[in-house]
Amino acid sequence: FHYIPLHIDDVLAKGTHVIIPLVEDLEDDRWEAAVVKQDDKRIKLSVNSLPTAAIGRYQLIVETNCASGKAVSTHNPANDIYMLFNPWCEDDTVFMDSDDERQEYVLNSVGRIYYGTQNQIGVRTWNYGQFHDGILAACLYVLEKSGTPPSGWGDPVNVVRVISAMINSPDDLGVVEGNWSGDYSLGTSPTFWSGSVEILNEYYKNSGTPVKYGQCWIFAGVVTTVLRCLGIPSRTVTNFSSAHDTDVSLTTDVYLDENLDPIAYLNTDSIWNFHVWNDSWMARPDLPPGNGGWQAVDATPQETSQGTFRCGPASLAAVRNGHVYLKHDSPFVFAEVNSDKIYWQRNVDGTFTQIYSEKKTVGHFISTKAVGSDERNDITHLYKHPEGSEEERIAVETACRYGTKAQTFSSPTAEDVSVEVTMEGEGPKMGGDAELSLILRNSSSEQRKVFLHSQVAVMYYTGVHKATVRKDRTDVDLLPNEGEWRF
Repeated sequence: FHYIPLHIDDVLAKGTHVIIPLVEDLEDDRWEAAVVKQDDKRIKLSVNSLPTAAIGRYQLIVETNCASGKAVSTHNPANDIYMLFNPWCEDDTVFMDSDDERQEYVLNSVGRIYYGTQNQIGVRTWNYGQFHDGILAACLYVLEKSGTPPSGWGDPVNVVRVISAMINSPDDLGVVEGNWSGDYSLGTSPTFWSGSVEILNEYYKNSGTPVKYGQCWIFAGVVTTVLRCLGIPSRTVTNFSSAHDTDVSLTTDVYLDENLDPIAYLNTDSIWNFHVWNDSWMARPDLPPGNGGWQAVDATPQETSQGTFRCGPASLAAVRNGHVYLKHDSPFVFAEVNSDKIYWQRNVDGTFTQIYSEKKTVGHFISTKAVGSDERNDITHLYKHPEGSEEERIAVETACRYGTKAQTFSSPTAEDVSVEVTMEGEGPKMGGDAELSLILRNSSSEQRKVFLHSQVAVMYYTGVHKATVRKDRTDVDLLPNEGEWRF
C-alpha cells in the first residue's frame, strides 16, 4: 500500500508519492511497514516514516495481492494521513531535547504577548488554539494555498519561510490584512482579537480571503499557532525600541538640513515603541555549525525578501555576532535589535556629514513568555551581547561592513558630553502633562560649549512622525570635570 498526497504529481524522486513495502522487521531511516497483528481477514500494521518526509496531507491507498487477484482500495478522505514535524524525534531537524520546552513551545495553547514601551511593559493573553477543531485543516490550507512545491515541505526552513509570507496579505492574499491607519470600519480593530482560532477559521471558511485587520502582534500570534500546529517549536517575541531599517544600511538614519531641522522625505527609517515577531526552533544544516537553535521569523509586512513580504528564518546566533551575510534576512533582524542611530547633517553642496550617533537606543527588554509560567522572560542576551561591551561593538562593526553605508560607519569619537532626558514619576499618562528634564554633563577636563537642539514630537508607536509640539535651541557652556546643566 502507499500514500498519494493531494493535489500533487506522483513523483517518487521528490518524496511526494511514497510506496511503502511490507517487511518482516522494521528498520530506521526508511519508509516500510510490518505486520504486528493478524486476526482472520484483518491485519494491523506498524509503519515507519522518514524524519525528512514532506509534511502535509496524504491520501492513503492500499493495494493487496492474493490468490484471487489484485485489489486497490478507493480513496476515502476519512483515511487521509496528516504528516507533521516531530520535535520528539532526534533525527528531525526540529528536535528539542527539553520536555519542559516542548510542553511550552509545542503543546501550550495559551500564551502571553508583550506590548507598550520599555518603561511601561504591558501584556495580553493570547489563545493560540493550535489543537482546536478545524485548525489543522486551516493551517494546511495556508500551506497549500502558498503554491510552493510540496517536495520542499520536509525542510522547516522552507516551511517557516512560506508561513512568514502567507500570514500577511500583500503578494499572496495571505491570512491577515494589516492596517495602521486607525480606521477599521471595514473590518475588525486589531485590539479586538484575543486569539488565532477565529482568524484562521474565518480565512479557511472564506476560501482564502484575508481577514481584516491585524498589526504586528496579530501576525506573530497567528504564526505561533500555525508553526506549533505543524510541529515546529515556536514562541512569540517582543522587542522594545525596535528599529525599521528601510535601506539595508544596518543603521537607523536621521537626516537633518543645514539648520538641524528634520528632512521628512529622507527620514524613512523609524524606531517602533515595540514590535512583535517569532522565534522558531530548528537545526540549520544550510549554515555553518553553531547557527542552529532559535531562528527569528517576522510576518509583519515591512520590507520584501527576494520580492515577497516575509522575513526569516534568521539565526539568532548569527544576529548576535553580526554575521549578517548568513541567510535568511539577518541584516533586517540585526538592525531591529542592534543598529546604531546615526544623525546626518546636509552640507551646502548637498552631501551629508555624520554629526552624532547613539549606540544604545535600539533593542531593549526583548521578551517572551517564560517556560512553565506566566512570567516575562528577557531574552535580549540571545539577540545581542551586553550593550557597550567589546563583543557588542565588534558585532555592530562586523554587520555594518555588509551594509549599504559601510564606508561611512561611525569612527570612534569623543563622548565626554552626555545628554540625559528624564521624566518624573511613572511616565506619561493619557490626558496628563508630561514634565521632562534635560541633564547635560561634561566629563572632560576642558570647558565645552554645547549647542542644544531639542524637539518634542507626537509619534505613533511605529515611530512614524505625526506632529511637532515644540522646538528649542539653547547654547550652554559646561564647566570641566563633571560640570552639569539642567533644563
